[in-house]
Amino acid sequence: MKKRTLISLLCAGALTVGTIAGTSAFASADDTEAEAKSEGFTLLAAEEEESEEEESEEEEIVLGEDLSGVAGVAAKVMPAVVSITNKSVTEVQDMFGMYDMFGWPYGYGDDSGRGNSRTYESVSAGSGIIIGQSDTELLICTNYHVVEDATELSVGFVDDEVAPAVVKGEDSSNDLAVVAVSLDDIKDETLDQISVAEIGNSDKLVIGQQVVAIGNALGYGQSVTTGIVSALNRTIDLDGYNAALIQTDAAINPGNSGGALLDMDGHVIGINSAKAASNGVEGMGYAIPISYAEPILEDLMNRKTRTEKVAEEDSSYMGIYGQDVSSEMNRLYGIPQGIYITDVEEGSPAAEAGLKKGDVIVKFDGSSVTSMQLLKNMLSYYAAGEEVTITISQQADGEYTEKKVDMTLGRLSDYVDTEDYNE
Repeated sequence: MKKRTLISLLCAGALTVGTIAGTSAFASADDTEAEAKSEGFTLLAAEEEESEEEESEEEEIVLGEDLSGVAGVAAKVMPAVVSITNKSVTEVQDMFGMYDMFGWPYGYGDDSGRGNSRTYESVSAGSGIIIGQSDTELLICTNYHVVEDATELSVGFVDDEVAPAVVKGEDSSNDLAVVAVSLDDIKDETLDQISVAEIGNSDKLVIGQQVVAIGNALGYGQSVTTGIVSALNRTIDLDGYNAALIQTDAAINPGNSGGALLDMDGHVIGINSAKAASNGVEGMGYAIPISYAEPILEDLMNRKTRTEKVAEEDSSYMGIYGQDVSSEMNRLYGIPQGIYITDVEEGSPAAEAGLKKGDVIVKFDGSSVTSMQLLKNMLSYYAAGEEVTITISQQADGEYTEKKVDMTLGRLSDYVDTEDYNE
């Protein structure tokens, strides 16, 4: 939990228990399956109601099992909401090494020369929403901070069955991520009980409208809370980025991050993200508007899922030296969060791609990069010779602007003595 300006914002998924891409448009519920096969994944949009009269007459049936109101929403959407458990390793740098830690080397992932640091393992709980299914995998959206730095992910379904998961794509700048679960790892009985959530339209929300939040509050399992839309387009600072969010008084607690904020038709209108916590502050939770998140999630959904690391002889190489840019450094010095390049090896793939000292790598192959360790993990799934797009932020006239460059990854053994390197 990090202190914020004026009040403290608790990421609702930061409950710590211990130490490809395809361009697609949105589809209606009727044609989603056909378009998903031909053009890539799309989110399942809710069908427009034909008339207010029909809606009121069929409401109890639509919401299922003769239930209406909050109970009906819960019965309809619970099968589409999951719990997510993240095991991660966190590295803490020695504060006294802050200014000389900009020079340690990194190519494939050399961890030498870091100076004083220590690592610890932690386990955190969050939530997710099932937003797609292909012939091979189930796709779940969540917050980036729920899966950040994950070394092991697992997903729990409505019937309490648990399956391993991997991050398919992530966008830290918008606190969004998509997680994939192989259908081979899900029991048939579980597949019969789960469902894909329907996406609503957050642009049509009005203040005072009733909403329902479902998520893995406090890591105890799925729970339901209700409230109203308290405010729209609330701009707050979340770990270094500003976001215009939906404010609600529905209880959102640690573990709720990535869960669903729903309208009374059971349509997802927000992704729960944070709550305000300070003396005298009650009933201030925040969610990412789904209409804003839709195109980002569809891009992440359509990326290639990488589950197997490449063979040692195919290990890839970039040829940069760099240092993590923390959220504190971002606030103090205005450097974008990512990897600050301190040097580029002459003749390396990075040099040939035009990367230079002072550039900040913010995305690798479309996914956000927030640490050297994360980039190292990503590279282990990419073979030498693959072409990737690197998003860098460059400074000019005191301001940083983003730029995309293509890079063909080199072969580690062509640049490094792998026997000495692996010792």
